[in-house]
Amino acid sequence: MEETLEKIYKKCRKEEGNIVNILHELQEHFGYIPERALNWFSKKLNIPSSRIFGVITFYPQFNLRPKGENVITVCRGTACHINGSERLLNRLLMELEIPPSEDTTNDRKFTIEKINCIGACGMAPVVIINDEMRGKISFAQLMKDIKKLKKNE
Repeated sequence: MEETLEKIYKKCRKEEGNIVNILHELQEHFGYIPERALNWFSKKLNIPSSRIFGVITFYPQFNLRPKGENVITVCRGTACHINGSERLLNRLLMELEIPPSEDTTNDRKFTIEKINCIGACGMAPVVIINDEMRGKISFAQLMKDIKKLKKNE
C-alpha cells in the first residue's frame, strides 16, 4: 500500500493537485478511501486527519468502506417519500439482512445508498440499481430485480 500511496502523492504534487484530487485518486485505485491511506496522507501533508475526514464526508462520492458488487440507490426526496420510498428502503434492508447502522451486506454483494433527491420526482418512488433508474417501483418489482442479480452471480 505504501508504494501506491507514494505514487499518488507524487502524481498529485506534479499536477499541483489538492486534497480532493488525492481523494479521487485513492477512491479510483481502492474503490474507497482506506483509513490507513487517510492517516498516511495526514502525516505526509501535515494536515490533521479530522480535516481530511471532513472533506471525505462532505462529498458523497467518497466512501470510507468498500461498496458491494451491486449498488442500489433509494431516493428519499419528498415525492419519493410520499410515494413509499421509506417503506421500500426499510423492507429492502430487512430482506438483504443489512443492520440499521450498515449499508452493505456481509458478503459484499449489495450496498444500499440513501440519497436526498435524484431529481426524477414524476417517477416516484425511484430506485437506481447499478446505474439503471427504476421509476414507480414497487417492492415486488425491486425484489424481482434483486433475484435476477443474485441469479447472475
